[in-house]
Amino acid sequence: MRIVLMGPPGAGKGTQAVGLAAALGVPHISTGDIFRSNVSGGTKLGQLAKTFMDAGEYVPDTVTNDMVRDRISQQDALEGFVLDGYPRTVAQVIELDNMLATQGHLVDSVIELEVDKKAVVERLLQRAAEQNRMDDSKEVLEHRLGVYAEQTAPLITAYQARGLLRSINGMGSVDQVKQRLLAAVGL
Repeated sequence: MRIVLMGPPGAGKGTQAVGLAAALGVPHISTGDIFRSNVSGGTKLGQLAKTFMDAGEYVPDTVTNDMVRDRISQQDALEGFVLDGYPRTVAQVIELDNMLATQGHLVDSVIELEVDKKAVVERLLQRAAEQNRMDDSKEVLEHRLGVYAEQTAPLITAYQARGLLRSINGMGSVDQVKQRLLAAVGL
């Protein structure tokens, strides 16, 4: 299966993606992990991404797309994957479609973790305090959630129109959410 997992910052995507990928026997592919791997590995794409990251700018779609294209073409991802953090824009949705089409595949399912904004802000504030990330104020976190909602709304609409989107309740314990995810993919 080729699954895209969506949800706002703090929704638990990373945690849930790892468990879902393990249950499906496919790799969890996180764009954050891809960036870190390419940067630490000193690849050309990593060096290019690092110049943007060091300047505090977003890594352009072209660089992100190339990294994702490379990762999903690796042997362990040929039979499927769980994508976490990509696509984030309609242009990336189209690019992902093109990447998969060259392999003769499509996205099988898109799962959105729906969470309570107030609870997520509290969760992120707690995580920021535990990790001494004092730059993550309540105002900054609420802004990030607003940006996420604004940027992903077109993706949600696009995937709904294709009949691929399943929204599940992302609130509750890790195990409760995991059971909902597994049910959403028929496991």
